[in-house]
Amino acid sequence: MKALVFLVVANGITAAYSLAQVLRCVLSMIRGRVLFNKPLAWAIFAGDQVMAYLTLAAVAAAAQSAVLAKLGQTALQWMSICNIYGKFCNQIGEGIASGLLVSLSMIVLSAISAFSLFRLYGDNNRKSNGRW
Repeated sequence: MKALVFLVVANGITAAYSLAQVLRCVLSMIRGRVLFNKPLAWAIFAGDQVMAYLTLAAVAAAAQSAVLAKLGQTALQWMSICNIYGKFCNQIGEGIASGLLVSLSMIVLSAISAFSLFRLYGDNNRKSNGRW
């Protein structure tokens, strides 16, 4: 069940990172200017990627552990523990579902930061003539 500890730690790290990003955004709004340049955009993009992969790995490990707890492993003579601890297994399932939601949110956030980063490299000098 170390995978569940990994899930909690990974979600804690992701929450701390998200709090730091919120503080950066609030500071930028208070100052009235955007604190956004290419090196900062790369750092945000890299951080978002790391957090997305971290949460995805944690959810995958916890889900594998939960499946093993639910079904057991007859070849190794590990019995299913969800027959004994039903409420615990339900709570673990809810935690993994919440972790999956966090993971998908981090993936969407990572895509948004990728768009923001690569928008800085676009050709803004050209005028649009209504064509794609």
